[in-house]
Amino acid sequence: MRTHTVKTLVTLCAAVSLAAATGSSSAAPPTARAVKQQPERTVLVDCFWKPNVRPTDFILACGDGNSRLSSLKWSHWNLNSATAKGFNLVNDCKPYCAAGKFHSYAVVVRLDHPQPWKKRPQVQHYTQMSLVYTDNRPDGFERTVTYPLWN
Repeated sequence: MRTHTVKTLVTLCAAVSLAAATGSSSAAPPTARAVKQQPERTVLVDCFWKPNVRPTDFILACGDGNSRLSSLKWSHWNLNSATAKGFNLVNDCKPYCAAGKFHSYAVVVRLDHPQPWKKRPQVQHYTQMSLVYTDNRPDGFERTVTYPLWN
């Protein structure tokens, strides 16, 4: 009689475990399962392939560092766009870049055109940056300059 009770108890525990395992995935309401996972935030990818949110500094010229953004103050950052004010530090490369001087230009920075990041497709990243020079600007630069950002 004791063997029969143990077998029944083991079978009952197995059935309960199986029901719990299969029931947990269908226990959520259908609408909760159907909701597509949205990214938490869009990132700005830097020269070292690191995702950034609201960075205070950003290198534009990854190869030589002769153009970078500094003192960025972000007024807006969401899934579709971001806006900041700061400075573009640009080397004049006169007489050549190693001997050149950096000059600071006030800019408004706008990030947009989010796309999935190739390195991490579940993460959205901005693919375009526009700089609007609010006062002086480097020689040969337009008032607004738009750059594609790396993926």
